[in-house]
Amino acid sequence: MKSSNRAQSATSLPRAPRDEASARSRRYLVMMGIRVLCFVLMVVITPYGWYTWVLGAAAVLLPYFAVVTANVGEDVRSPDPESPERALPAAPPARVEPPSSAPRIIRLGETSENPPADDRG
Repeated sequence: MKSSNRAQSATSLPRAPRDEASARSRRYLVMMGIRVLCFVLMVVITPYGWYTWVLGAAAVLLPYFAVVTANVGEDVRSPDPESPERALPAAPPARVEPPSSAPRIIRLGETSENPPADDRG
């Protein structure tokens, strides 16, 4: 027995677990690549300065953020799937009537460049 009269929409379904796991793995590997790059730049770039501390802090803190973002599921990022159904207006929009004052009439006419001369002399 069906509990709902509405058909299941493909856009309301969650991502496949395989696709979600591969996206999380890819995100983790990208962040670990950035960590390795920060560590290498911290050691290679001389003379040492304030940027050495920034690169070192990034190399130390990025694993934490990488693990946290890899463990967060997709349902936290997009809680409400988009509905494919279009919302129809309840009634057609009301027609806007012109003001009740006298209507403005614009008349266009053609005249020749040189009007004909009067024969009244």
